[in-house]
Amino acid sequence: METLSLLEKALNIRAYYHKVLASNIANIETPGYKEKSVDLMAELDKPGDDVRNIEVNEAEESEGANALDRNSVNVEDQIVKLTENNMMFDAFVQLINKKFSMLKYVINEGR
Repeated sequence: METLSLLEKALNIRAYYHKVLASNIANIETPGYKEKSVDLMAELDKPGDDVRNIEVNEAEESEGANALDRNSVNVEDQIVKLTENNMMFDAFVQLINKKFSMLKYVINEGR
């Protein structure tokens, strides 16, 4: 069952990351807003599975920031990250479904 708990944690992190990305997109026109991100691998390596403890990082000011309003969010980058995150979330759901299918097969003694 260790696999299932790891997949559950990965799903929770991806769901939280989706909210962070959606917030970035929602603040695309907010002056001074800095892009937020989550280090997905670092979060997965952390002990425990409490999503309330996920660390959200703020992007450093970069050349990509709008010179007038100092907003560092690039909508195209956010859409790409959102799409990738959605694909990974779906892949984890498929893995969980496979795991449950295998357990069902074993419980039914291969019938």
